[in-house]
Amino acid sequence: MSQPVFRFAPSPNGHLHLGHALSAYLNQAAADALGGRLLLRIENIDQARCTPELERQMLEDLAWLGLRWETPVVRQSEHFHLYAAALEKLERRGLAYRGYLTRSEIKQFVAEQEAAGRPWPRDPDGAPLYPGDAAVLAGDELRRRLESDAPYAVRLDMKAALEQVKGDLTWWEGPSEASADDPSETEWFAGKRVPAEPAAWGDVVLARKDTPTSYHLSVVVDDARQSVTDVLRGRDLYEATSVHRLLQVLLDLPEPRYRHHRLVVDETGRKLSKSSRDASLLDLRLAGMKRTEVLAKVGIHQVEE
Repeated sequence: MSQPVFRFAPSPNGHLHLGHALSAYLNQAAADALGGRLLLRIENIDQARCTPELERQMLEDLAWLGLRWETPVVRQSEHFHLYAAALEKLERRGLAYRGYLTRSEIKQFVAEQEAAGRPWPRDPDGAPLYPGDAAVLAGDELRRRLESDAPYAVRLDMKAALEQVKGDLTWWEGPSEASADDPSETEWFAGKRVPAEPAAWGDVVLARKDTPTSYHLSVVVDDARQSVTDVLRGRDLYEATSVHRLLQVLLDLPEPRYRHHRLVVDETGRKLSKSSRDASLLDLRLAGMKRTEVLAKVGIHQVEE
């Protein structure tokens, strides 16, 4: 069996929190136990929110946690041309199109449908599926937007994409935290195939006029380019794996093994997030908390170094 390649891929658009600490630790522990490699990828597509200062603080947090990654560090902002090439491949095959509806227009349309007693389908994250421009915009208005090059999102034509898939679409899901401190190969590779259901996401966004890629597109391109064999990430991304498997098939990219670990939640059961300004690793370490104390907060108990 080839050497496992893991990756930890945070975004420097805010400070890391305890959820990131758990994910980073599990990836490091698995790489160490299995004789694998650990890569660090900076997901900084959003150049407005992802700043050099936040990246510097993030790297300090990860080093403090004990993460050891290979260099050089890969930054998504340095590889926009690769995402553009993947997008062009999908466009040439007629699998992507420009959608001109704004978020507010989608929201208003869906509200009107539901007010009329017509429930509108939503994706696994709760967002309404894209209704299509023609369902909302009059022909004259749609032509005006096309001719004026108005803001748009490049979307995957889900129906056309699924017609390109031969056979069942599945992914390999393994145990996320099997003996996390010292997983054996027998435990770690005892996974199973699970069905992928990308249609539940509708016509997902692949890029925008002012942003050359989306998370869905960039993550599959990056994992393939870096020869990642094992993706170990939070349970909140489990459903999104369906989209990633579809894109891998459409772009003829290799399939990694997947595992989705438990999430760190607050006392109400809410997942921790940067946007909610949950306690950051930076705050905890500046307050004098030790690495072992931080890990204990996420259920990882180690002997104090």
